[in-house]
Amino acid sequence: MKKKIISMAMVTVLSLSLAACGSNPDNSSSGNSGSSDKKGSSSEVANKDKPLVWFNRQPSNSSTGELDMTALSYNDDTYYVGFDANQGAELQGTMVSDYIKNNIDKIDRNGDGVIGYVLAIGDIGHNDSIARTRGVRKALGTGVEKDGDTNSDPVGTNTDGSASAVKDGEIEAGGKKYVVRELASQEMKNSAGATWDAATAGNAIGTWSSSFGDSIDIVVSNNDGMGMSMFNAWSKDNKVPTFGYDANNDAVAAIADGYGGTISQHADVQAYLTLRVLRNALDGADIDTGIGTADDAGNVLSDDVYVFDSEHRSYYALNVAVTSENYQDFTDSTKVYEPVSKQLDKGSHASKKVWLNIYNASDNFLSSTYQPLLQNYDDLLNLEVDYIGGDGQTESNITNRLGNPSQYDAFAINMVKTDNAASYTALLNQ
Repeated sequence: MKKKIISMAMVTVLSLSLAACGSNPDNSSSGNSGSSDKKGSSSEVANKDKPLVWFNRQPSNSSTGELDMTALSYNDDTYYVGFDANQGAELQGTMVSDYIKNNIDKIDRNGDGVIGYVLAIGDIGHNDSIARTRGVRKALGTGVEKDGDTNSDPVGTNTDGSASAVKDGEIEAGGKKYVVRELASQEMKNSAGATWDAATAGNAIGTWSSSFGDSIDIVVSNNDGMGMSMFNAWSKDNKVPTFGYDANNDAVAAIADGYGGTISQHADVQAYLTLRVLRNALDGADIDTGIGTADDAGNVLSDDVYVFDSEHRSYYALNVAVTSENYQDFTDSTKVYEPVSKQLDKGSHASKKVWLNIYNASDNFLSSTYQPLLQNYDDLLNLEVDYIGGDGQTESNITNRLGNPSQYDAFAINMVKTDNAASYTALLNQ
């Protein structure tokens, strides 16, 4: 099996900052084999012993980032699938910084020598959101230390540079030094409690632009849903480059109209892995089958698109920056990844039933990119999947619809909050 390796010592150091959808993972040892007794029908296996994959939201403490290893090792066929959040966050920050340096002659719109940016924060308790906020602040030099890492708190309004959660950075370009300032940032949470809310972001840019619009030179968002809302509401017409994350179809297409860039978290690889680990466990196959080792149809991933952290039973897709230079390669975010696009034989891989939920049916990335990819892969992997869409606010809105887990062979769970894994495993323990 092809693997990327980092030291176990580094994994230990980083374990408290693992992101809900990824981390800086260890991929130094091979995965466990799926249990061979999983080939029976759903009624022959206790629910607590059925394959389970957590995806997109890694079971963890939302305050400290510490992983919930009880959930991640719930049974022998439990895994997590996400992406390397810290690597992606660093990429986003670097993408913004490089853009400023390469376009310095037109970035400072009001000529005051200050490159001002505003930041849309998705969820202050979500480790992906925390990582992306930190990534931008580190790259732009605006971060300040808090509890051993870069502060990820929103600053509210900071047009005078006095906020304590950030500091003024400095960038040199074109033979001149510029101040870099986070003019404003806030969590985009609506009145009903849903986070990562695009409409709230659109309203925020309206408020910010009416108060200090001439000072806004860059718009940055923790995801494309909020980024596109701000882009369409204000920054497109005012030619202010906007940067997001997720490489959703609309955001990639908008790069031609001035959207600054986005980050692809290889959703095509993530969606495949989400269902592949279940397929392997259901078949009683080694977990690496069709991942690092070719399956009987020839599906296999190269080691430059994912890593496996065996200690934390987690698969992470790697990220790619999408800019004006390469965006045409990312125009269809729902296209399956060609190296793993071959149909499995139904005789050797019998159809199985999977219960899978999306935490928020209105989430732009999960509903318009991730779920369509899952629906493409479920046919290729001979899985009959029931897709459940939540309201993005309460766990019970989802768990109430897992009333009869005995009718399913496996489960794929996307929590509302990363702390709430026990809400789901409790149902499987009954």
